[in-house]
Amino acid sequence: MSRPERSRGSEREQELEREIQRLGEENERLKQQIQRLEKQLEEALREAKRQAAPHSRGEPNPNPKPPGRKPGAAYGRHACRPVPRRVDEQIAVPVPEQCQHCGGTVAFQRTEAQYQEEIVRRTLVRRFDIQIGQCQRCGRPIQGRHPLQTSDALGAAAVQLGPEALTLAGLMNKQMGLSLGHTTQVLQQGFGLTVSRSGICRALARMADKAAPTYEGLILTARQSLVNILDETGWRVEARLQWMHVAVSELVTVYAILPGRGFPQLSWIVGPDYEGFLGHDGWAPYYKFRSEKAFHQSCLNHLISRCKGLVEILSPPAARFPLAVKSLLQRALALRDRYAAAEISRHGLRTVTGRLEAELDRLLQKDYRCPANVRLANHLAHERPWLFSFLHCPGLDATNHQAERAIRGFVIARKVWGGNRSWNGARTQQILGSVLRTCWQQDKDPFPRIVTLLRSPTLQVLDIVPASQSP
Repeated sequence: MSRPERSRGSEREQELEREIQRLGEENERLKQQIQRLEKQLEEALREAKRQAAPHSRGEPNPNPKPPGRKPGAAYGRHACRPVPRRVDEQIAVPVPEQCQHCGGTVAFQRTEAQYQEEIVRRTLVRRFDIQIGQCQRCGRPIQGRHPLQTSDALGAAAVQLGPEALTLAGLMNKQMGLSLGHTTQVLQQGFGLTVSRSGICRALARMADKAAPTYEGLILTARQSLVNILDETGWRVEARLQWMHVAVSELVTVYAILPGRGFPQLSWIVGPDYEGFLGHDGWAPYYKFRSEKAFHQSCLNHLISRCKGLVEILSPPAARFPLAVKSLLQRALALRDRYAAAEISRHGLRTVTGRLEAELDRLLQKDYRCPANVRLANHLAHERPWLFSFLHCPGLDATNHQAERAIRGFVIARKVWGGNRSWNGARTQQILGSVLRTCWQQDKDPFPRIVTLLRSPTLQVLDIVPASQSP
């Protein structure tokens, strides 16, 4: 080969090497861009789910069932309002003397009863003529008190809200999620009772002071409970981000608004030395509870939802791993249901549980290139000891759904009126929210209990706290 030919060949090789290097750099740049876009898509999908409407379950069914009852025999049991046990007003409705159509005479035949349950828009005003005296021994002023009174205040504070009106305002604001402005509108339009938002706010704070001993008893009960389901969500106090925590046990529900979501805040309700089972969403600080005392159950529903989200954004080869994890977790839930229905023995439950754990271990031993799959595998490896606690301890909930349901009302309220303007308001929120939710949980009417609490001249502990945990 001549020298010019060798020179042209060398130049061609150098040109090809430069082209290969350029394509390699371009390929690496595109890989990084794909990873960045996949991560942004994953975050966008999660953010969209966070901002979804309350109770949203995705796209509506394209072929929904027709609304209302089914006709014919499939209609079900016919129901109507029961006849009231008490009649406060009886009104006679005579038959007209003439027919409205032809003008003929009408002959009386029989009488039928119709009932109407109505709300009376009337505000009752009580005046207490309080006698004031002086002790002849110590010289201190003494005044009388009637059982219907809620306070001994006189002078500028002599005009007060009654306990039933205040209890209704507390239920509307702290349980139903109405803002203070809407609460005052209901009292005005429904009962003709005029009250300001600040007046309701201060009255609810006094109600929380009365309920503080009950709140302490609820905390003691949660700390002694065998199982607590935990969750937390963002909450605004003084327009700054704080965190609302919740612990749901068999008997009580306790809320706490705290400035953070680390271990000191997570352990504020149940205590740092809690001995029992904790159900949660897998947030890392939960695992700082002492392993020799506390047992965990990571929420399977969170993991299944995460796998579904990855399947939507990953390529078919990369999606095999989250699909396999989702299938394995769903089979674990089906196994729980089979054991609960007595379709499988305790020995069979243990055998199949061991197979599921071995299958998960085989999945985690593989090497994954996709960054999303690597993150999922690392998370599962961290959660591995606590994924199947509900199968080793039948009866334990496999999700933290109870805590999510308990906190959902406050999430809706947060969308309506944002949070609390002060830490005193946050204290009122957590105390009254805990008392009202626990009453609902125990199927006890909160209305007469809070009214009795407000009328009591001394601090009391409501009967929603077990006697052994009363502070």
